[in-house]
Amino acid sequence: MKYFLFILLALNFCFSTRAEAAVGCTLSNPAEDLKYLFPEMTTFKEELKNFEILDSGRKLYENLKARLGSDLDQVYETFETPYTLYLVYKSEALIGVVHGVNVPGKGGVIQVFLSTDPKTGEIRSFFFQRIESPVSKELRRKDFREQFKNLTLADFYKHDYYKSAPGSLEQDKLSKIQAPVLSSDGQFDYDASLRGIKKNLILLDIFFYNQLFEPYFIRAQQALTKESKSPGEK
Repeated sequence: MKYFLFILLALNFCFSTRAEAAVGCTLSNPAEDLKYLFPEMTTFKEELKNFEILDSGRKLYENLKARLGSDLDQVYETFETPYTLYLVYKSEALIGVVHGVNVPGKGGVIQVFLSTDPKTGEIRSFFFQRIESPVSKELRRKDFREQFKNLTLADFYKHDYYKSAPGSLEQDKLSKIQAPVLSSDGQFDYDASLRGIKKNLILLDIFFYNQLFEPYFIRAQQALTKESKSPGEK
């Protein structure tokens, strides 16, 4: 009997540890939240995604780090982390895709949600479901968030190149984003929020857009490699 109890406790520990290590991000009230974003919505569907069930999932997960340009968090960005896509319909027509991610902030988790155009991948709206930060009021401001409207993952990949290439700032849409006035403590959460938007777009590209924007990442990396070579190198 004691052995049986030990096995149950051990299994419970394994499952609870796994659950704690794989923290997903879902809308608190999907029906109400999606209706607010899309007043014309007649119905919606939830699709659960994670890297474990994808073909080449391990490779795609490793690619996430390269495309984000930073290490992955061991709580919110594990291989087992679940993700939820919300597909929004007007009658039979798919009119929007909504997806959220967790990113670590200075004062706790930040939940960044995007709604995107199902055909073009353009951002329609960007909002926080949760943000515990001394600058949360500034980051939630509508005039700040609306600057990301119509941007795509291609703009983020191009930015990775433009910020290293001389004389290219005029073409860099992200460099034109006007950040709110922040305290020194607020910069961390601002950067975390931008990372959350980019991470969101990368995951959407994998889970929904069939890697539509992957060519932009490849071109940006090729251009960066070319820029980094000395004039005599080939």
